Amino acid sequence: MKKKINFKIKIDKAKLKRFTIDFFFIIFACGISAFTITAVLIPNGLTSGGVTGIVRIIQNYVSMDFSILFYGGVIIILLIVTITMGFKEGRKILLLSILFPATIFVFERFPLSLLEEKDIILAAFFCGVLFGISSGIVFWRGYAFCGTDALAKVLKRTLFPGIPLSQILLVIDAAIIISSAFIYSRNIALYALVTQVIFTKTVDTVLYGLEAKIVQLEIITKYTDEVTNYIMSDIGRGVSEINITGAYTKTEYKKLLV
Repeated sequence: MKKKINFKIKIDKAKLKRFTIDFFFIIFACGISAFTITAVLIPNGLTSGGVTGIVRIIQNYVSMDFSILFYGGVIIILLIVTITMGFKEGRKILLLSILFPATIFVFERFPLSLLEEKDIILAAFFCGVLFGISSGIVFWRGYAFCGTDALAKVLKRTLFPGIPLSQILLVIDAAIIISSAFIYSRNIALYALVTQVIFTKTVDTVLYGLEAKIVQLEIITKYTDEVTNYIMSDIGRGVSEINITGAYTKTEYKKLLV
């Protein structure tokens, strides 16, 4: 007699529920950013930092939809991250790498415009606010866009381990914005800078509330390498090491600043 084999798939209901909630928020966040790009940024001739800024520069030379060029950019970044930092890091940005460009593609099919007439100042302000809300929601749910922040992580891991992640990211975005001054105009680049500042403040507000504060942790441990790797790889934060000496025992330690 043939035995019947029953395959039982265990489903973690708690994880499934969390992912469903995450997915709802991520789709909502992608919709906000896609609307911002198609209805505010592009109609008003603006640009920004990040992959969006790179694509805006490329669009000046290549006649292709923003979403198609964006897809190409995030796929390249996803491959770089996966090859240099492993699948675990690539998995963190995989979902947004697929969903966000697809959402932009959908929004491009409709003639959307937030402002009644072209107004660069208002557009720069709303780009910063809306992009900030979108990214804040994504970060809040523990995910990340496949953007220049991912490239900054790669550069820190491979070339500049001693430089804080925020500084590397600042240099990358600054280079993109400065480049846009030569492609578009200095005014457009300055508006992009304004957008970037508003974006940063809005993200902090979404994550931490109106009383946003930067918290610095000081960690003293004999497991310096293990803790440092965990902070940079798993948590995704920058960390600095400082040599210290105990006043009583004269024992040398390393203090980690996070």
